[in-house]
Amino acid sequence: MTDARDVTTPDGTAWTCIEALAEMPEAAKEKLAGEGRRAVVCTPSGGAHSVRLTLDEAWRTMPDSDLAARIAAGLAEDGRG
Repeated sequence: MTDARDVTTPDGTAWTCIEALAEMPEAAKEKLAGEGRRAVVCTPSGGAHSVRLTLDEAWRTMPDSDLAARIAAGLAEDGRG
C-alpha cells in the first residue's frame, strides 16, 4: 500500500508522508524499521528537506496532531527544527 498521507504542522507547512519501500515483503520492512514499525518519509510542500521517521505500523490512522509532532521531533533530531 503506497497511499500518501497529508498533514499540516502548526507552523503551516503542508507535508506528504509515504511509507518507504512499501512494496517490500513484510520481513524486509521489519528488518528495516523494527517489528511492528514502518519507515516513513515526509516531504514538505516546498520540496525542501524530507524527514525520515520510524513509526508504528498503524501510522496512517494516528491523529494528525501526533504525526505533526513526530515530524517536528524528526526535524529537531536533524538539527533543522
